Amino acid sequence: MNIIVNGGTRGIGREIVLHMAGDKDNQILVTGRNEKNLKEITGSTKMGNVSSITMDLSAIANDIKAIKDQIYNRFSKVDILINTAGNLVVKEFLNVPDREAREMMESNFFGPATFIKLVVPLMCDSSHIVNISSMGGFQGSSKYRGLAYYSASKAAMACLTECLAEEFRELGIRVNCLALGSVQTEMFEKAFPGSKAPVSAKEIARFIADFAVNGSKFFNGKILPAAVANP
Repeated sequence: MNIIVNGGTRGIGREIVLHMAGDKDNQILVTGRNEKNLKEITGSTKMGNVSSITMDLSAIANDIKAIKDQIYNRFSKVDILINTAGNLVVKEFLNVPDREAREMMESNFFGPATFIKLVVPLMCDSSHIVNISSMGGFQGSSKYRGLAYYSASKAAMACLTECLAEEFRELGIRVNCLALGSVQTEMFEKAFPGSKAPVSAKEIARFIADFAVNGSKFFNGKILPAAVANP
């Protein structure tokens, strides 16, 4: 399978890449803005089946042609796209500068949406887009101080999932969203200092990878909570 993991230099995204790279039949393209981490992850897989694109989602429009060329030179078709990239600033709503608010929305919503536009022409019947959201963006869930913009951006990604599932239905492309609860990552530790999550990045990565491969057989346009604790 040809797989793109958007935002795979650390945390959950990195673990997804490492897990899926264990299958020699998978060819994986991983994106991220940390070039050092990208080199490390592409060099650490035994099968040699991981390549990378250095990319800043919050400024994707500035390099859109170069990014598109790299994707299309690598793949003639894409079976799975997993959008894991995210940006988190922990500040109460009234204290968030416009610049930081807009950067979060660019990284967490507009950037992934633009990336989907680039990749969809390479997708076909039975292809699967998996958007990674958060319980913070899941309607009716508990909300927390300092996470207003982050949660709103993740809610936007969830709604986009439902809309795209309908728009891509005739193409046979399935689109689903996993709203993650507490997972032990750098981002979780930043949002909830001193808290301990019941699930590791490696554990949730295996679940996401399996869902990306098999979930489209059973779900389309769904926002699925994947949480045993919140936060």
